[in-house]
Amino acid sequence: MTERQPVVTDDLQRFVELVATLRRDCPWDAEQTHSSLRSYLLEEAHELLEALDAYDEATGSGSEDLKEELGDLLFQVVFHARIAADDGRFDLADVARGIHDKLRHRHPHVFGDVVAEDSGQVLTNWDRIKQAEKGRESALDGIPSTLPSLAAAQKVVRRAGGLGLEPGDPVGDPSTDPDALGDLLLSLAATAHDDGLDAEDALRGAVARFTRLVRRAEALAAADGVDLREVEPAVAARYRKRALAEPGHG
Repeated sequence: MTERQPVVTDDLQRFVELVATLRRDCPWDAEQTHSSLRSYLLEEAHELLEALDAYDEATGSGSEDLKEELGDLLFQVVFHARIAADDGRFDLADVARGIHDKLRHRHPHVFGDVVAEDSGQVLTNWDRIKQAEKGRESALDGIPSTLPSLAAAQKVVRRAGGLGLEPGDPVGDPSTDPDALGDLLLSLAATAHDDGLDAEDALRGAVARFTRLVRRAEALAAADGVDLREVEPAVAARYRKRALAEPGHG
């Protein structure tokens, strides 16, 4: 596959100018604020995740959807920067300059004399530099409270691991004790981290597979004139087994 070198062209400038025009001439765009766009930002991020889940790294299948969703998320970034510029706070150039300088500073193994043997060392260096930049006292400071729980768990585990601290073994009965269940989930997240897996992605994939299974079982039942909401568990189990046996159920 031929590698495409990214080139900043007039297209990006045209897009920035388009957003400025929308902000000036469209009543809806003109009245938006950083806060009012929160739900749209979240929605676009989730749609991008769906496109990433459907994207095939080997064949490139799904590239068009991925490109579209990246564009939608880019719109959010440029829109927020436009709002800030209108308020006299900062503009898109400030945003680009800030992330440029941040990445250079946090990659001393690329732009400096620091040696990083592997990606694990890169992440450790990143956390240390970030902690120093922000003046944070704890290695756990700065983890967003809005992160999904499994993603937050793995981030906490990774940073705690840099201090030589690990979650203890789960204690109690997770079937009756919410704390024990939480400890078990944290332990699973830690195991995933140790094995180089992403617990959040793994669970999202499992939910997607189960969703497809349920929909297929519903379709099979409907074809027989059966409503799964009105049958005994044993009947539903038979349709589940049939759905599992069909090609492409995974």
